[in-house]
Amino acid sequence: MSILQITSLLIVLAGVFGSINYLFLKLPSSIGILIVALFASFGVLGVDYFFPALGMADGLRSVVYSIDFSDALLEGMLGLLLFAGALHVKLSDLRREWVAVFLMATIGIGLSTAVVGFGFSWLTGMPLIVALVFGALISPTDPVAVLGVLREANLPKSLETKIAGESLFNDGVGYVVFLVLVGIAFPVMNHGAGDESVLFSAGKLFLQEAGGGAVLGLVLGWLTFRVMRRIDDYSLEVLITLGLAFGGYELAVFLHVSAPIMAVCAGLLIGDIGTKHGMSEETRKYVEAFWKLIDEILNAVLFLLIGFEVFAVAFKAEFMTSAILAIALALTARLIAVAVPVMILKPFRTFSQGVVPIMTWGGLKGGISVALALSLPEGEWKPLILTSTYVIVIFSIVVQGLTVARVANRMGREPDLM
Repeated sequence: MSILQITSLLIVLAGVFGSINYLFLKLPSSIGILIVALFASFGVLGVDYFFPALGMADGLRSVVYSIDFSDALLEGMLGLLLFAGALHVKLSDLRREWVAVFLMATIGIGLSTAVVGFGFSWLTGMPLIVALVFGALISPTDPVAVLGVLREANLPKSLETKIAGESLFNDGVGYVVFLVLVGIAFPVMNHGAGDESVLFSAGKLFLQEAGGGAVLGLVLGWLTFRVMRRIDDYSLEVLITLGLAFGGYELAVFLHVSAPIMAVCAGLLIGDIGTKHGMSEETRKYVEAFWKLIDEILNAVLFLLIGFEVFAVAFKAEFMTSAILAIALALTARLIAVAVPVMILKPFRTFSQGVVPIMTWGGLKGGISVALALSLPEGEWKPLILTSTYVIVIFSIVVQGLTVARVANRMGREPDLM
C-alpha cells in the first residue's frame, strides 16, 4: 500500500472507531479508540484461529508491518504531538514547578531505569545491560497518553503542570538514555572500542542530544517569535508554527540532537512568550484551535495504531508471565521515581498528601515505549521486550487512564498545596 492509502485507511478507521466509542462506549476519546481497535484486532485473530484459510490475520499483519510504527511515530508524528502538547503548558506555571519537574525527569528516569533493569534481569535471566535498555524505554511517561487523559481528568492546576511538564521532558531525557544504553548494549558502531571509549562516547552523546536539543528548540522558537511579531496574518502565522514543528524536528534529527526536547522547548516558548507578545487575539485563537485539532487527530490515529500493533507482538505463554510481572515492576519503579524527588524537596516546600500516589498512577506509558521497543535490533530478547512493553502500555492506558481521575479525586480532596 502507498503512504496515501495507508494514511486514508488510518483516518477512516479512527473516525469509525471514534464514532463507535462516542455512541456506545462513551469513554475518553483516545482510550475508547484504542479499546475498539484492540477488540477489532482480537476479533480478527479469533476469526483467523477458527477459519485459517481466510488468511485475515496475515493480511492485516502485513499492513501493520508496512506502516513501520517506530518510524511513523519517532520520525513523523512525535514532533507535532510534543509541540502541540508543549504549546498548552504555560512557562509561568512550569516555572513554579520546575525543580520537581527537573528532578523527576532526570533522577526519576535514572532510578526507574535501574529498578526496571535490575528487576527484569532477575526475573527473566536477561543480560543486565539489555534489561537496562528495557528499563530506559519503559520508564518515560508518554506525553501523548498523559496529556490526552489530563484533558478529561480535571486535576488541580499545579498537579496537572507537574504531570504534563514531567511527561514532556522525561520523554526527551528517556529517549536520550535509551540511545546511550542501546549504543552500549548493541555496540555495532563502536568497532571493538574499549570500555572507556564507550563510556566517554555515551556521556558525550547524552550532552549533545539533551543540551543540543534544548538550545536548538529555544533558538528556533525565539527566531520564529521575532518573525511573528512583525506579521499580523493568522493563516500565515499558523503556517509558520507548523513549519517550526516540522522543520525544527527534522533539523534536530539532521544535527543529531534530541528532536523531542527541541519540540518541547520550541513549543513552550511559542505557547507562552509567542502568544503573549507575538500574536494578535485573533491569531492566538486560530493557532490554539489549529494545534488542538492537530493534537486530537494525531492522538486518535496514534492510539488506533497502538491497538493494531497487537499483530506485531509475540503472545507466548512464557512471555506473558514475565510481561504481567513487569507491570508491577514498572509501577514500583514509577513510585520510586516520584517518591525520591518528593522526599528530596520536602524539607524545602510543602506537598499535599496525595501527590505521590496520584503522580505514580498518573504516569502513563504509551506509543513512544512501543516505538522504541520496535526499533531495537533483532535478537533473542527482542520478542520478550516487545511483548512486555506492549502489555505494560495497554494496562497503563486502559486501567490507569480510566481510573486516574478517580484516584486523583480520592487522594487529593484537601486544598492543593503542591
